[in-house]
Amino acid sequence: MPDIDSGPKVMGDDGQFHAVDEEVDLSGTPIEAWVALLFFWALALTVFYQFFTRYVLNDSASWTEEIARYLLIATVFTGATIAVAKNNHIQVDFFYRFMPQWLSRGMSLLVDVLRIAFFAAATFLTGQMMQKLGSYKMTIIDLPMNLVYGVVMAGFAAMCLRAIWVMRVHLQRGYTVLERPGTEMTDR
Repeated sequence: MPDIDSGPKVMGDDGQFHAVDEEVDLSGTPIEAWVALLFFWALALTVFYQFFTRYVLNDSASWTEEIARYLLIATVFTGATIAVAKNNHIQVDFFYRFMPQWLSRGMSLLVDVLRIAFFAAATFLTGQMMQKLGSYKMTIIDLPMNLVYGVVMAGFAAMCLRAIWVMRVHLQRGYTVLERPGTEMTDR
């Protein structure tokens, strides 16, 4: 039976609770995370303002619904870049357990290439759509819709760059998460 006193002590000899928080280190936080956090807080403030004007002042601000929608889009597309960098989008690794190593390696390399191609195509197509929109304005606010699509295009471009970076890490490491489930992207 293990000794109960062998673990870390939080109760001191004086009978008082002693706990020390670890130092928070945000130095490894990528720029995409800060941008997503900025959009998220702008969204939170907009929704709070919407709630306040609707239920407290009983005079709803008409612009908040539209701006909240666009801020949610911006939060999603900048936040998705973080998922690409961490390489933790949804994936099926079941069949990789039964494939020969050479086929597994080839398939995972193909996944990396197709991911880059998809994000590059999405970036290009969003740019084309922005050109077609021209000077189209938002419904309530007199701002160009290309602001929203510009953020979407920037998100796709950042995802493409991060996907290239992920592929480079996979090539240097010699395996991917698909080949060895449970491994993480640690090289930043």
